[in-house]
Amino acid sequence: MKMNLKKVAMGLGLSIALVACSKDEGTEVVVPVSAITVKDLAADTVTGLGLDGRPQSALTTTYYSLVDNKVIASTDAASTKWDIAFSSTKILINGGTSGPGIGGAFVYVGLFDALKTIPADSNFATDNSNAASYAIPLGSGKAWYTYDGLTTLVSPIAGRVLVIRTATGKYAKIEIISYYKGGVTLPATASVNDKLFKQRYYTFRYAYQPNGSKTF
Repeated sequence: MKMNLKKVAMGLGLSIALVACSKDEGTEVVVPVSAITVKDLAADTVTGLGLDGRPQSALTTTYYSLVDNKVIASTDAASTKWDIAFSSTKILINGGTSGPGIGGAFVYVGLFDALKTIPADSNFATDNSNAASYAIPLGSGKAWYTYDGLTTLVSPIAGRVLVIRTATGKYAKIEIISYYKGGVTLPATASVNDKLFKQRYYTFRYAYQPNGSKTF
């Protein structure tokens, strides 16, 4: 009987030691997140041509919640309900001069699936429209796309990922797949009409980490 009690005591001691060890090591359980694909998100679509031959539009902005995976009404633009916004090739983040959130972003060079953890030394920029500076830089070749003046096509740059800090301080990563309706960049031989009216429809995929960590 004494021997059995001794064995039980030893077993309990070992269990307590293992639990304590696990706690001391601060083991973090990483929950992987799945990518979501958003198709044909309208972003200030073209209404016609101006006298100068340039595309004309209503100059609207489409606000989007990465948390809830849905479009947010423009009447809530001054809230933290949205995380990212689209207007033609311009992408805004809910922070700085664009919104009341604490959002920020940077452009990561690498593959979407390969980005498992946001690097610790990453610098999240914020929008500053007063200085014409944005977290996602504007212009061909500066962030996620290139513009070809000969074909008049906008093409996403392979290996560019938009890393987002949301309006409330969580994290997400985004890959722009297409800028044209249907989710595929138009061929150079596409009609002028298609190039004009099928542009400004974003198809992208993103992964959002709700637990606040920087790991996907």
